Amino acid sequence: MNTHAKPIAQELSVRPAQVSAVSELLAGGATIPFISRYRKEATGGLDEVQISTIRDQLNQRAELDKRREVIVASLTERQLLTPPLEQAIGKAQSLTVLEDLYLPHRPKRRTRAAIARERGLEPLATALLSQGGPLPEAKSLLNPEQQLSTEEEVLAGARDIIAEKISEEPQVRTLLRQLFSREAQISSKVVEKNREQGGKFKDYFDRREAAAKVAGHRFLAMLRGEQEKVLRLTIRPPEEHALELLSRRYPGSDTFRGQQLQLACTDAYRRLLAPSLENELRAELKAQADREAITVFADNLRELLLAPPLGQKRVLALDPGFRTGAKLVCLDRYGSLLHHTTIYPTLSASQQQQAAETVRSLCSRHRIEAIAIGNGTAGRETERFIQELGLGDGVLVTMVDESGASIYSASEIARQEFPDHDLTVRGAISIGRRLQDPLAELVKLDPKSIGVGQYQHDVQQKALKQGLDEVVIRCVNMVGVDLNTASEPLLTYISGLGPTLARNIVAMRRENGPFASRRGLLKVPRLGAKAYEQCAGFLRIREADNPLDNTGVHPERYPLVQQMAKDQGCSLDELIDSQERRRKIQPERYLSDTVGMPTLKDILAELEKPGRDPRAGFTSFAFAEGVEKISDLEPGMTLPGIVTNVTKFGAFVDIGVHQDGLVHISQLADRFVRDPGEIVKVRQQVEVRVLEVDPERKRISLSMRRA
Repeated sequence: MNTHAKPIAQELSVRPAQVSAVSELLAGGATIPFISRYRKEATGGLDEVQISTIRDQLNQRAELDKRREVIVASLTERQLLTPPLEQAIGKAQSLTVLEDLYLPHRPKRRTRAAIARERGLEPLATALLSQGGPLPEAKSLLNPEQQLSTEEEVLAGARDIIAEKISEEPQVRTLLRQLFSREAQISSKVVEKNREQGGKFKDYFDRREAAAKVAGHRFLAMLRGEQEKVLRLTIRPPEEHALELLSRRYPGSDTFRGQQLQLACTDAYRRLLAPSLENELRAELKAQADREAITVFADNLRELLLAPPLGQKRVLALDPGFRTGAKLVCLDRYGSLLHHTTIYPTLSASQQQQAAETVRSLCSRHRIEAIAIGNGTAGRETERFIQELGLGDGVLVTMVDESGASIYSASEIARQEFPDHDLTVRGAISIGRRLQDPLAELVKLDPKSIGVGQYQHDVQQKALKQGLDEVVIRCVNMVGVDLNTASEPLLTYISGLGPTLARNIVAMRRENGPFASRRGLLKVPRLGAKAYEQCAGFLRIREADNPLDNTGVHPERYPLVQQMAKDQGCSLDELIDSQERRRKIQPERYLSDTVGMPTLKDILAELEKPGRDPRAGFTSFAFAEGVEKISDLEPGMTLPGIVTNVTKFGAFVDIGVHQDGLVHISQLADRFVRDPGEIVKVRQQVEVRVLEVDPERKRISLSMRRA
């Protein structure tokens, strides 16, 4: 069993055996989607979030062990490792405790205390600290050559040594750390010379709040204000409380020795401990705020990626514009480009007439089933133009969020897909494909460019990338992809593949035609047995010879399903087609050492709906007619909208006026709301009431509460 299994299990409220199982599977090259989907018996049914948390804990503790080894080696080399110290280091369960133990022995630059020691003041400092016994006279230590010309210089040097000793005492640091955690206040003050240009930080010009209760988004805002030199921040508890704690630890009196000790304690706190612990707390609050922001971004991204797809429909897509016109593309059911042109539906009457004829002609020629209109500039005007064409109920007309489409159109992926077309055509194609399958199209973008985050540029970028990439991986593998139509970027996120194998799969598909079975993957260059094990269950092949190739049943369980069919006296196709036969299956008959009830239930669910898409069904949406600009809004209006972003302080809603409105957390419901994510999700259709409109600042306040 992994040595860290027990403490991790206690922390996460799972069994040590579950932690050990995850550790072994990860060490063996298994991916998190594979473990959570196909190794439920081994992990006791842990989900992807729990497995990810265990992995992170294992990594953190491995880093702790690595740091422990470095510290022990350093102390051993310098002959400073005593048995008690070695035992304490071995028991340390956090990096903070470990570094506190190492601090007194860490190689240092030439500090004030080090200089005082060089001048022979260590005995005096030790005597002052001992609070008993004879005290060397300061006069006897005078030495002008060592810059000790006065008694006060001698005493100051001794206090420097004492201050350093106090600041390096692990128990002192622990007690003060707890004080900072409980009582520290974040004080934010404006830098007067930058007051005028720092207007966006006005709420923080003179603010004070408890560090323990500060909201992550507010702390990130204050840090940004500090970075832009608009604000000054301090994060400390009341100084008198800290000094009182030290005086209890190092009690003094009215004696000379006591006075010197109190002076040393004050210096230790102000010069050494307070700055150090403030930096620690600042880093801790920043990490906490980062985690909160990344969680918000990840939740929003998940909702966006799992937005209902229209499916395999023939689509006409428009990337609207005024002067430059609307770029128009026609796509087949698989998102392939059939035609492209430019129309001018918002200019002169003759150009509008010509645009109408073009749209009608293309809808007829390509048997268009849906029209996707980008929600950017001229989007509402173009939507009105299309609606007035009277194309009939057989053609769905809907707006599509085009965030990041321009980034895709200029990307290397877009250039590879459409080398003979310019950016405008690629952007329109992306809008159309987002309607057909949001997940398949959005994976081509850097998640940060999608714009559903909160202070994403202020958080630790490596952690943000890891968090968002994991969301994409989970979503792609949860939905599964068609092996014969999936793009290279989409295949990249499949369990066990990655960029190289995804590229090789697409190349093989291009050279040899579509895959006839999952087993064909083993012929892909560099795709070995392990990669096949990890990826096969998440890849679908429609109309494959083996019907199980279009399900989430893993190839390793094909013999089991074939046995089920045999026991029912039918073929695999007949088993999948007949609900009556499936109901007769008694799953307990197929239990074994490696196959438990969770796997059997998953198999039966897949046979019930082979290749099912777990995403919700598509529902159309329309903005209110006649409300297209911010000037059209009036307080009291009730309008339909779509949630575009959810933050910790509220939700932004698109109501079709080219400027999202904010539903503050206090306006989300007729009850207290702790987290906006409890009430709304990205892409959710909502009804809102206009509270206030500020055209100059382009701010719209909305409410979802009853009037």
